[in-house]
Amino acid sequence: MKGVFVLNLMFSFLLLLYPSTSFPLCTNSEAPFTLKTALKFCSYNGSSCCNSTVDSQLQKQFQEMNISDPSCASVLQSVLCARCDPFSAQLFTIDTEPRTVPLLCNSTVSTNSSQSNQATNDFCSNVWDTCQNVSMLNSPFAPSLQGQAGAPANSNFTKLIDLWQSKTDFCNAFGGTSTDESVCYDGEPVTLNETGTPSAPNGLCLEKIGNGSYLDMAAHPDGSNRAFFSNQQGKIWLATIPKVGSGGTLELDESNPFIDLTDEVHFDTAFGMMGIAFHPNFTQNGRFFASFNCNKGKSPGCTGRCSCNSDVNCDPSKLGTDNGAQPCQYQSVVAEYTTNGSATQPSSAENARPSEVRRIFTMGL
Repeated sequence: MKGVFVLNLMFSFLLLLYPSTSFPLCTNSEAPFTLKTALKFCSYNGSSCCNSTVDSQLQKQFQEMNISDPSCASVLQSVLCARCDPFSAQLFTIDTEPRTVPLLCNSTVSTNSSQSNQATNDFCSNVWDTCQNVSMLNSPFAPSLQGQAGAPANSNFTKLIDLWQSKTDFCNAFGGTSTDESVCYDGEPVTLNETGTPSAPNGLCLEKIGNGSYLDMAAHPDGSNRAFFSNQQGKIWLATIPKVGSGGTLELDESNPFIDLTDEVHFDTAFGMMGIAFHPNFTQNGRFFASFNCNKGKSPGCTGRCSCNSDVNCDPSKLGTDNGAQPCQYQSVVAEYTTNGSATQPSSAENARPSEVRRIFTMGL
């Protein structure tokens, strides 16, 4: 176990070597694929999120809108085909509130945006100016589809000016900016400033700050240079991490743990303390959580439903022993603890009571 904590720190630092940026992902949360043949309707060749079937569906949707104005038709075709963009997951914001149309670029771009300067085009205004007076059937810009206030949607022919009072209202609902972690649609396939793979660093400097063997680490929610460390046996310590380059060492007193749960935790090569987590408002409420294993044969409170049960057509009585252990003798536990009563303010607490506040989850293994 001695190398576990060091390796975790190393890989965490490696993640900091590259800046956060947008990445290709489709609206179905799958990676884009390389097309073997060009699409007939949408002009996405090479990498795409659409196969020929989806391309045909988008073409049918476009034809059913029955847009008579050629300029508006061209704009709407590109908007519909944004579904095929390799960055469509971000364009349609699937992680927050999925959209019927992509986030349309306005004239502002974040200074740390990873998207190319094309995103400075006010494409949202272009859509409004080109299509505001053009009738279309089943408009994708209907307010009820976008979850915005406005005129009710229907299946009749409508114009943008029928649905939205002004360009400002329209672009407040459908427009947006490109940032370091998101992209917007400017009428063309999304391109980033950095299209190449970042070069690997020449080296990585590691600074030794301690010799302890720890399984998990959690930053103190107060944002200080303190952190909590736990070992597999069931002890959690509060430590102070030295400043980078100071030459200092980890300030941790192993004889004085923040909390000692070894009486509750069953420890061997495969079991023990599994993880720790602290409530976002820990500095106010003092709540934190621990995940560990317990032995039903030694701890009276180690009781939970066996994972082998009737719901999964399993009968524990028909199972044999595993290295001498009965079925579900060992349990997986998630429990809540608190620092309340151990200090005036939770943020200043240096110890916590080892008694559970609440058992959140227990299941026999």
